[in-house]
Amino acid sequence: MKIAYRTKNGIFYEGKIGKFLEGKKFEKYKGKINLIFTSPPFPLVRKKKYGNLDGDEYLEWLKLISKKIRPFLTPKGSIGIEIGNSWVKGLPEMSTLPLKSLLSFEEHGEYHLCQQFIWHNSAKLPSPAQWVNVERTRVKDSYTNIWWMSSTANPNENNRKVLTEYSSSMKRLLKNNKYNSGSHPSDHQIGKESFFKENKGAIPANVLILSSTKSSSNYSKYCKLKQIKPHPARMPEEIPEFFINLLTNKGDLIFDPFAGSNTTGEITEKLSRKWISIEPETDYINGSKGRFLKWHKS
Repeated sequence: MKIAYRTKNGIFYEGKIGKFLEGKKFEKYKGKINLIFTSPPFPLVRKKKYGNLDGDEYLEWLKLISKKIRPFLTPKGSIGIEIGNSWVKGLPEMSTLPLKSLLSFEEHGEYHLCQQFIWHNSAKLPSPAQWVNVERTRVKDSYTNIWWMSSTANPNENNRKVLTEYSSSMKRLLKNNKYNSGSHPSDHQIGKESFFKENKGAIPANVLILSSTKSSSNYSKYCKLKQIKPHPARMPEEIPEFFINLLTNKGDLIFDPFAGSNTTGEITEKLSRKWISIEPETDYINGSKGRFLKWHKS
């Protein structure tokens, strides 16, 4: 494993996660990582360039990583892991492998499952194509799960750091101070004093609706200029930004063991945190340099 490049706050290693977990020179990071945020290769029914496995092979691989990666977390650190959906080969039937993978990851790492998030990709192409476009027997599969886990049930977290703008109706309520407080059909007791308190924004939901089609970024422009094929499964920048803000503070260390085009590293740099990323594909690493033109050192 070698250093592909450094920035002001981060290091990008070229290699595979196993080298990091087993290498003695990386033991200095044990107990130091505040957030592991990543999107490992999905358990797809066909092989792709970015190294996905399938079936029991995938399950065993993720299980092993789960246990070995845990010692690198701080006592109140978190893991955010995206696991996409999978379909049974040749059938209009969803595979349970992603759910089995989650349960296996949680069990063997002895993690607490803090919350489930859903990323709805509003611009995702219709898939699985055979059953959606050709046979017309299924609707478009447009979401993935992002599972937030930690080695403790009470990790570092503060939802005040990810508040969203109030809706127009909520702004009117706050302005007019009119709401039917008291008991509601749902058995919720809403007190007028607490409900009308100005909290500088609304608490966000665990459903993130974002498109992954942005083509005007520095990354896309750099890949085009250098004639590098972009990573085929990039995550919108807003997703790592949300979790980094929610779960870390300035100066904390974030780790992405399946970095791809290194979206996590870029956002971590912008948010004044430190980062470590790992990726085995040289093309993806070279393309990711376009994210760091201001900070690139080697």
